[in-house]
Amino acid sequence: MKSKKHLPLVLCSAVLLSIVSCKTASVVSQTTAGTKGAAEEQMYRPNFHYTPKKGWMNDPNGMFYADGQYHLYYQYYPDGNKWGPMHWGHTTSKDMIKWEEQPIAIYPDKDKYIFSGSAVADINNTSGLGSGKTVPIVAIYTLHDMTKEKENKIDVEQQDLAYSNDNGFTWQKFEEGNPVVKNPGIRDFRDPKVTWDKTHKQWVMVLAAQDRAQFYKSTNLKNWEYLSDFGKNIGAHGGVWECPDFFQMKVEGTNEIKWVLIQSLNPGGANGGSGTQYFIGDFDGTTFKQDVNFAQRVEKEKAVWLDYGKDNYAGVTWDNIPSTDGRKLFIGWMSNWDYAQQVPTLAWRGSMTIAREIQLIKKGNEYSLVSNPVNEINKYISKTIKEKSLKGKEKISIVTSEKIDLTKAIVNFDLKNLKQDTYTFTLSNTAGQSLTFGINNSDHYLFLDRTKSGKTDFSEKFASTITKAILDGNQKEAVFKIILDKTSIEIFYNNGEKVITEIFFSNQPFTELSVSSNQGIELNDIVINQLNIN
Repeated sequence: MKSKKHLPLVLCSAVLLSIVSCKTASVVSQTTAGTKGAAEEQMYRPNFHYTPKKGWMNDPNGMFYADGQYHLYYQYYPDGNKWGPMHWGHTTSKDMIKWEEQPIAIYPDKDKYIFSGSAVADINNTSGLGSGKTVPIVAIYTLHDMTKEKENKIDVEQQDLAYSNDNGFTWQKFEEGNPVVKNPGIRDFRDPKVTWDKTHKQWVMVLAAQDRAQFYKSTNLKNWEYLSDFGKNIGAHGGVWECPDFFQMKVEGTNEIKWVLIQSLNPGGANGGSGTQYFIGDFDGTTFKQDVNFAQRVEKEKAVWLDYGKDNYAGVTWDNIPSTDGRKLFIGWMSNWDYAQQVPTLAWRGSMTIAREIQLIKKGNEYSLVSNPVNEINKYISKTIKEKSLKGKEKISIVTSEKIDLTKAIVNFDLKNLKQDTYTFTLSNTAGQSLTFGINNSDHYLFLDRTKSGKTDFSEKFASTITKAILDGNQKEAVFKIILDKTSIEIFYNNGEKVITEIFFSNQPFTELSVSSNQGIELNDIVINQLNIN
């Protein structure tokens, strides 16, 4: 055997060249990856919507308030940018706007994933799991058995419990008592949302059970009794029901109490793919029944939607909000299963919507939910531009990036004296890309069009249709609040009566907001706020 030092000179040179080339290629590869990563961060990581530093994120989970902090957990796979073995990721905030990522809260066991669920502050220690030092936080979530799934078994999902005695920073699985709800022979049996029913003095759990919601009750969070179900052949059923929420609300301006059931489904949303509908009615401690007028509305509209955009899914509300606050606070996953795993980011995938306050209103005999951004966002306003009115025909420029950075802004305005015309608002950049939205007051709908907004070819479903939200007849005037981030727009129409949330991926930031119509435009009370959230 010849020693390496006796290799011919030509071969030695080739080997040396190969080594140098490999090192150079490695450096180039790392540099390219670094450049791509930096560009991705600069172009697409949201300025203020919560996004994990790395990995995959979907549904919000286990949300509660304690000791001055809002806790938000979420479906998380830290080792990849597509859905994988599910953990509960964790982030906290003092105001629901600026978030601090925490260590992973709950890890899966081998082939047993931690799916969606909820957490409650067990103030009276009904579970007996408290240490006596702090209020115990009890989480109930779906344990999904991948081994059973691979064996094509039905009972792949059960409801397990974990608890925390340090306000949700560390968790202990309730090994000796799990599952707290066994699988009754339903393949899709998941996403438990627990709330305290103060009227009937019981814990109530709502679960998504394939094509309906199921209700259970408990006195101690550990032993659960089936009550009833709701939803078969009611509302939208284009896909499997998921991620319900169930709570009491007071009708604004009255002492009237109603129960609200929020119910996500995928697919079958208002404009394709994932979506979230809701129902309003009464709960007698055992059975949920729709309000008669609301049932007629559901029958007429086929479904009543919390958000008409394509990118607000699986949203639920926070537990344990102080009575001195009294708000019903909500957040959703800002994506859609139609393309969530294909969006053009590599380091991370998934963001949350802006946190919202949900209110229950009544007009005549009709109940509706309205949702608006939480007021806490206003404390991050660093600059404001006001204009009493803008009038004109054809195209009017409202604001440019010379005055306001449109990748972190809140835009407010009123539209007056609306005609039977289309009012089109356009976000545009110098690359010729645009995102348009507005009112078609001839055919009576709001719209959002991202077909020309930048990168869309990563999925044929991302920009295949224009998003629409049907309006009730001719609009004489309209109030808009629009929240803009690098890769998202959230439109709140008429004080949150209709909401559209969507993401986009422009190659350059949008630098102008303009409006156009054929018969003239009258914009009033224009207030544009710059946000500065570091």
